[in-house]
Amino acid sequence: MNASPLRDRMHRLAPGIAADASLGVSDVLAKIVLASGVDVVSMLSFRTLVGLAFVATWFRFGRRPTANLKVRLISMVVGIIFTGLIFCLFKAIETIDVPTAILSYFTYPLLTGLTAAFAGIEPLRWKGMLCAVVAFCGLALLIDAHPAGFVVAGVAYAIGAAGCRTAVLLVTRAYLVGADARLTTWYSMLSSTFILLVASFAQTAWNLPHSGLAWSCLVTLSLATTAAILFVFLSTVRIGAFRAAVIMHLEPLTATILSGFVLGQVITPMQALGVMIMLAGLIAFQVWR
Repeated sequence: MNASPLRDRMHRLAPGIAADASLGVSDVLAKIVLASGVDVVSMLSFRTLVGLAFVATWFRFGRRPTANLKVRLISMVVGIIFTGLIFCLFKAIETIDVPTAILSYFTYPLLTGLTAAFAGIEPLRWKGMLCAVVAFCGLALLIDAHPAGFVVAGVAYAIGAAGCRTAVLLVTRAYLVGADARLTTWYSMLSSTFILLVASFAQTAWNLPHSGLAWSCLVTLSLATTAAILFVFLSTVRIGAFRAAVIMHLEPLTATILSGFVLGQVITPMQALGVMIMLAGLIAFQVWR
């Protein structure tokens, strides 16, 4: 008798978990691609082009979805905001050390909860906010952030990325509920691709991979990121913006574990403690509705 509620809960959480796994894979592969000499703008431009081809191919299977003008325009706005998110996040990583940048960026679950409550989109209970804070503290231990990496400009970029992520989640929740996730992904990627291609041509050169391994990683991360965008849309519609934001704490966990296997990075005991604290916060958040 308990199997059905558990199955229903897993069904609701599955898109968010899949998004985290996809983004974690993309993070690790991006390190390999960038280390091969590919610049950020070229990598992102290629990624969005592959993403558009992926979604266009998907449209050929099953019933073709339709969307009204409002959904199309809002999805394009989401794509523009998402482009700002990517730009700010990579500028933060460029300006300060990666742990501090990621920790600052992951203020967005708290920002999402506060903004959603203030705007009347979703109610916010003290237990949910407490669990989000606990998960954030676990994340701090996981990524081993330290004050030495603190630079005002870099943290400002990371918080800007967090603000963009919050906007994407809330706009999706407020205006795109019921819309086909494939179409919202498609139109958001159209506007994002346009902006990135303009930036690529403005720099007059594309720095693409020179090895088979780097090309394989670039194509794989392009597909993984596209899938992640789709899963984020599904997750936000199914469980709400705040819950979707909190469960995204699994992204750095996935990236850390994969980095150990792919890049040879070792998880320290302090990071393992952070993993347990973060998972405890996430599980408690899902139990205390």
